[in-house]
Amino acid sequence: MNGSLVLAIESSCDETGIALIEDGRTIHANVVASQVALHAASGGIVPEVAARAHLRWIIPCLDEAWADAGASWSDIDAVTVTYGPGLAGSLLVGINLAKALAWVHEKPLIGVNHLEGHVYAAWLADRDGPETVEPVFPLVTLVVSGGHTFLAEMTGHLTYRLLGATLDDAAGEAFDKVGRLLGLGYPGGPAIAHAAEAATGHDRVFPRAWLGDSYDFSFSGLKTAARRVVAEARADAGIADDPDAPLPPEVVADLAWGFQDAVVDVLATKTIRAAKAAGARSIVLGGGVAANSALRARLAGAADELGLPFIVPRPALCTDNGAMIGAAGARRFSAGDRSGLDLDARPSLPLASRTLDS
Repeated sequence: MNGSLVLAIESSCDETGIALIEDGRTIHANVVASQVALHAASGGIVPEVAARAHLRWIIPCLDEAWADAGASWSDIDAVTVTYGPGLAGSLLVGINLAKALAWVHEKPLIGVNHLEGHVYAAWLADRDGPETVEPVFPLVTLVVSGGHTFLAEMTGHLTYRLLGATLDDAAGEAFDKVGRLLGLGYPGGPAIAHAAEAATGHDRVFPRAWLGDSYDFSFSGLKTAARRVVAEARADAGIADDPDAPLPPEVVADLAWGFQDAVVDVLATKTIRAAKAAGARSIVLGGGVAANSALRARLAGAADELGLPFIVPRPALCTDNGAMIGAAGARRFSAGDRSGLDLDARPSLPLASRTLDS
């Protein structure tokens, strides 16, 4: 390790992540403790349960990260940590650990916006992996997750112009709700994607909320439409009066494909239109829903037609993790940003306004 090395901590929601990142790019360790199984029974994240799980796993994750990287505190230049947006209790676990470590070891502390982390995951590369293509400015980035869906333009590092965002539900939340309607469990995104692979008829058409010429998104109406379409499918299958009876697998597959296609169509179409309008030289995709193969394929094909590089992290770097916080935090560290030991959680922290922010 010859460059700047940061310790990164992520605990904004239901993943405990610790990473060591060199020069904002090279991953030397990236340990994640997932809570998916813990929250599956409730069909969604229970904030108090999530916070307690972070307390249980954050130190074991830290110990494993040190071992994976073969590093010590003498190698560390700064401590970076997510301070928002996210669940307040979860955020505070990571923030308080980061402040304690920075104070004890006399290292600079840098608070990182979780959404900025999803963007900067596009700059990451594995220590022993192949070389990756770095995004080129100006670029358009689409971040899609369980809690956030937005389009932004970047003309340079740490500079954003918000082009559009969800007006109600995030795409990932819509996937979760419809996954439950289809009896596919939690989380809904991967389950729907898997079910859609078996679709053959593609007969179920779901509405698209285009919202005119704007780059904003809306998925609440799509969820309502999905409830109606699923109810019709249950009636057609003769099980409308039996809430415990499952739909036939082929019907579930067709419904999953139709819903996924509606979400992907809107996300991809607006992203490509934004890239053309902004004169983008690359397109970046991030967030948990970026692991969806249909969305990746649709954007990759459209970007190729435009002759633009399409950069999306490998799936494990799309979901919440410490490495992405290290990538963004290292960039902030290099720019001279520092946080005080009074750093506090900001559960509703935005990435940017609709004007250029830096």
